[in-house]
Amino acid sequence: MAIMKWDESMSVGVFIFDQQHKKLIGLINQLHDAMVVGKGKEVLGEVLTELIRYTEYHFKAEEKLFEQYAFPDVHKHTQEHAELTTKAKDLKNAFDSGKTMMSLETMNFLKNWLNNHIMKSDKLYGPFLNSKGVK
Repeated sequence: MAIMKWDESMSVGVFIFDQQHKKLIGLINQLHDAMVVGKGKEVLGEVLTELIRYTEYHFKAEEKLFEQYAFPDVHKHTQEHAELTTKAKDLKNAFDSGKTMMSLETMNFLKNWLNNHIMKSDKLYGPFLNSKGVK
């Protein structure tokens, strides 16, 4: 059962980033589904690792276009990326060391962070990149 669903209101107007956001949502749902059915630590760890890896890939793709087109909020946006990357890696380290379990609270944090980041921060770059011909 999905904890997060994509809908058109989440579109940032840049096709590749909408596709990447859908993939991130899918990974969060995969992590949630594994947690709900009590998958082992190894499976949860693998999905969390993939979520972190893909998030970093996505952030680099955004930041490359920000630099290329001189996006005015680049510093604020990349700071948000750095903060989430740090939090996600800290969560993974705590999970790997047995200090934390995957919980609904953790899932809600990931879901809310991604949703808020897309709906508030990412929505700001869509019109800017569109004005530069990026669709």
